[in-house]
Amino acid sequence: MERYLKDFEVENKNPSEEAIRRWRKAVAVVKNPRRRFRYVADLAKRSEAEKKKLQRQEKIRVALYVQQAALHFIEAGAGDRSNEKPGQDEYKLSEDARTAGFSIHPDELASIMCGHDIKASKMHGAGDRSNEKPGQDEYKLSEDARTAGFSIHRDELASITCGHDIKALKMHGGIHGILRKVCVSLDEGVKDSNIPIRQNVYGLNRYTEKPPGTFFMFVWEALQDLTLIILMVCAVVSIGVEIATEGWPKGMYNGVGILTSIVLVVMVTAISDYRQSLQFKDLDREKKKIFVQVTRDKKRQKVSIYDLVVGDIVHLSIGDQVPADGIFISGYSLLIDESSLSGESEPVNVYEEKPFLLSGTKVQDGSGIMLVTTVGMRTEWGKLMETLSEGGEDETPLQVKLNGVATIIGKIGLSFAVLTFLVLAVRFLVEKILNNEITDWSSTDAVILLNYFAIAVTIIVVAVPEGLPLAVPLSLAFAMKKLMNDRALVRHLSACETMGYASCICTDKTGTLTTTHMVVNKLWICEKTLDVKGNESKEILSSEISGASSILLQVIFQNTSSEVIKEDGRTSILGTPTESALLEFGLLLGGDFDAVRREVNILKVEPFNSVRKKMSVLVAHPHGGKRAFCKGASEIVLGMCNKFIDFKGESVILSREQVKNITDVINSFASEALRTLCLAFKNIDDSSIENDIPDDGYTLIAVVGIKDPVRPGVKDAVQTCLSAGITVRMVTGDNIYTAKAIAKECGILTEDGLAIEGQEFRNMSLEQKKAVIPRIQVMARSLPLDKHTLVKTLRDEFGEVVAVTGDGADDAPALHKADIRLAMGIAGTEVAKKSADVVILDDNFKTIVNVARWGRSVYINIQKFVQFQLTVNVVALIINFVSACVSDLFQDLLPLRLCNCFGSA
Repeated sequence: MERYLKDFEVENKNPSEEAIRRWRKAVAVVKNPRRRFRYVADLAKRSEAEKKKLQRQEKIRVALYVQQAALHFIEAGAGDRSNEKPGQDEYKLSEDARTAGFSIHPDELASIMCGHDIKASKMHGAGDRSNEKPGQDEYKLSEDARTAGFSIHRDELASITCGHDIKALKMHGGIHGILRKVCVSLDEGVKDSNIPIRQNVYGLNRYTEKPPGTFFMFVWEALQDLTLIILMVCAVVSIGVEIATEGWPKGMYNGVGILTSIVLVVMVTAISDYRQSLQFKDLDREKKKIFVQVTRDKKRQKVSIYDLVVGDIVHLSIGDQVPADGIFISGYSLLIDESSLSGESEPVNVYEEKPFLLSGTKVQDGSGIMLVTTVGMRTEWGKLMETLSEGGEDETPLQVKLNGVATIIGKIGLSFAVLTFLVLAVRFLVEKILNNEITDWSSTDAVILLNYFAIAVTIIVVAVPEGLPLAVPLSLAFAMKKLMNDRALVRHLSACETMGYASCICTDKTGTLTTTHMVVNKLWICEKTLDVKGNESKEILSSEISGASSILLQVIFQNTSSEVIKEDGRTSILGTPTESALLEFGLLLGGDFDAVRREVNILKVEPFNSVRKKMSVLVAHPHGGKRAFCKGASEIVLGMCNKFIDFKGESVILSREQVKNITDVINSFASEALRTLCLAFKNIDDSSIENDIPDDGYTLIAVVGIKDPVRPGVKDAVQTCLSAGITVRMVTGDNIYTAKAIAKECGILTEDGLAIEGQEFRNMSLEQKKAVIPRIQVMARSLPLDKHTLVKTLRDEFGEVVAVTGDGADDAPALHKADIRLAMGIAGTEVAKKSADVVILDDNFKTIVNVARWGRSVYINIQKFVQFQLTVNVVALIINFVSACVSDLFQDLLPLRLCNCFGSA
């Protein structure tokens, strides 16, 4: 069989267009192309969509180039400003003018009049609009917009952002002018009560979607079957001829029987297909659950991206997808990947002079706050979304193979059908010759030949398993629905199939094997190791660390990207599990988050990522002086320190012996399966003009040990994988001692297994890597590149089918290389989820095992279905052929024979 299926082979991931076209060409004649190819990619639509996408990318790329050229021009002429007109943002009203109610500077007014600047005039709403002719002003506000207090048109906002029109932005008074015109306060954000009005005036953040298929559409699709159409024609002709020869009602029997069988087949097919479409609709709805953090009603909260409105203040961090078009308000080192829109691989820095953010782009580094200016179909991403869904999803390898099986059986069935018709026709002619009736033809003879033809068509209907290729997407859809109940969202059908073949799972530690309910469990500070046991240890901690409590609270509260929210007398923390644990500890010590944050002005932030493995912040005190804070991987931060706070609470030189002692403390914490962090600070001289965060000369404040318990049931799940022949490898950025302790507790690290650090693995040659990889069970302090190298070597050199978990943007290379890409639903970034095949909604390793179990179940179930389908079809084929050739009763039993059509439905 394999020899005949050589044209029906496609790659597991990203099959080439050549391979797709090859198998489709090999399929040749199909009874019902619309149904057979419903769940395969439409290459024509995909090609058209790709052309539209390239055109839009080119348009955006040109706008970006124009913006860059304008910036270069401004920078080049910045030195000579003697003849330069003041910019919009340079016209500052005096206090007297504001008090009198004036809102335009006299110099700006003179500039507009002398320069005949029509655009600037329109920006300020010039002219008596009561006598204005339609079309005179390009952007005319609606009555609803004016009533709500808005003073800028939605199309004008879209034009400014999409066109990167800095001049127009400055004409409106910059970001603060736009904030005023969309009636938003930077501190309060949008009010919940105003959301319906904003949606009415500026639109919804939703995209045009293809309408779902109705039940009657599936009925119509089932009727497109060529063999059913032929049988319908035969039935109509049979009724007409037989009524004329045999009278009413006897002449109706055969024809009505055939039509009844056809109706039953069509209804069963349509009902089955419609039910499956509803399942896909439910799964698609789940895929769209994406949330972002916004400021609304003076509170930072999570909302669905589809509930965003113009005026929303959105908080962006590493790995987020920009949810709408907008303008940069503030942030630190914000680096945006615009390749999805512009096609340019080089990331773009976004700051005050380059403030425009486009929907669908991704935050590669840094953090920021943006104002939403354009939503839905007015964004470039919204226009692209119309084409992204075109073309459908690539077919799976098993689906293609079953198409090949169906094609081969179809050819055999067609051959038998032709042979049957020839046998019956020849036998009929021989009988006519023997009875000397060869020249005597009647309508009865025509009916007999018509019935012979219907018999041949019936054999094709029975023999060709047209529904066989549909077994794969339908079985996978069923598995996907069940996996949703098990908290796994399968984004791509092929992933569920491929997971059944998985031989290796490379998993993260935090959140996947552990609970992420992190708490500070131990603390080393002032040369003392202290146990932290919640409120009961509050007084002991306060007395023991009194000499360093102030600086400890500063490093906890000022060097964080999370927030403490107080609402209705309750305190909640919005942020990552690690930072939440530190903030909870700071609150336990009696710290006031808001008060400590107000003490300083944050100058620069370097957010944590998996390469730096640390987070740093530079702050300025109101009475002079700067201070840098740093927290992160223990050995990295310790290596940046040359001082520490001793038992007296004073900063002293860090000797080699002290470094050894602190390292021993770190390792002892890690051996207890605690996640270790070092906290440090450095005072910086005011004479330093640069706002660069230093990389050395810090003073160590404390070593923190954070407890992250192993999830219940993980050990059993790991044992299930091992017994099923699936190797589990932990790849983490944590300390090797912490990683080993957790791996042993989970049953991943065995006596003959190897735990290795990323740096050691990185420095090995390919041959050395090939020698140690079979034994590697834990990789600690790994970089994204180490993970990618491990996955690549496992696939290319060992031929393994690898599943990889990822939760951040940095995991993209490893996820891209893996056979099955698994993203975390809770801890994972939107970038990771978008590139994943499966989203583990509860971040639980047990759920990953369930995906593998269902993948294998799908494969086994399809095997059984194929055996059943082929058995039914072959038996039906033989019975119909033999009975047609040897029995005259076949003609009278034709309607009953047609009921075999159910086998192909």
